[in-house]
Amino acid sequence: MIPEDFLNQLANHAQPGRAEEMAAYHKVTRRYLGVGNSEIDRIAREARQTLSVEARLALAAGLWDSNVHEGRIAAAKLLTQARIRPDDRGAWELICRWVPEFDAWAVADHASIAGQKRLVWEPSRLDRVEAWTRSEHMWSRRAALVMTLPWAKKPNPKPEDLLIRERVLGWAATYCDESEWFIQKAVGWWLRDLSRRDPDRVRAFLADHGDRMKGFARREASKYLPA
Repeated sequence: MIPEDFLNQLANHAQPGRAEEMAAYHKVTRRYLGVGNSEIDRIAREARQTLSVEARLALAAGLWDSNVHEGRIAAAKLLTQARIRPDDRGAWELICRWVPEFDAWAVADHASIAGQKRLVWEPSRLDRVEAWTRSEHMWSRRAALVMTLPWAKKPNPKPEDLLIRERVLGWAATYCDESEWFIQKAVGWWLRDLSRRDPDRVRAFLADHGDRMKGFARREASKYLPA
């Protein structure tokens, strides 16, 4: 399947007036088709089930390069899979190529969810992610936290998971002085999810760094902490 055919398939499910609403909401200049997320998910899921890994990678690359909002969302969904066998065919490299082009939360989050799967499958890739924490590109810094959220959510972490958790908390600590809303939100989000599993560790983080966080981020981090 070529990207143009996939985009035409998506466009068949466009809702009148929705493209204009989406453009106003996301505030990023690109083409919007006006297609709901459920339709994108269904069409991408069908493609995952029928296309080879190589064909999916090629389609995802083309959809991303189209710079159509729904195309980029679909590109990420094509790669959102716990197991991609073999895992060395380029999915992780393609996601990494996208990261410096992140410019809006919806596209960034869908691509980061795809990245989460590849990181959980091969945690040694975190070395590459750590470099993003020092990037001048805000969305790359944010992606480092969004892609590592699975380690905040693990119910029975192994010793190696705890080491990764502490590593990411170290990154989060360096973000606490940043004023950018999306960075502060990401820190609060990571801590909020961790608080369900390890409330004491979140309390310790807030005791050490909470005074450098924005109020809304502290509230987010504390949302599920037991009284």
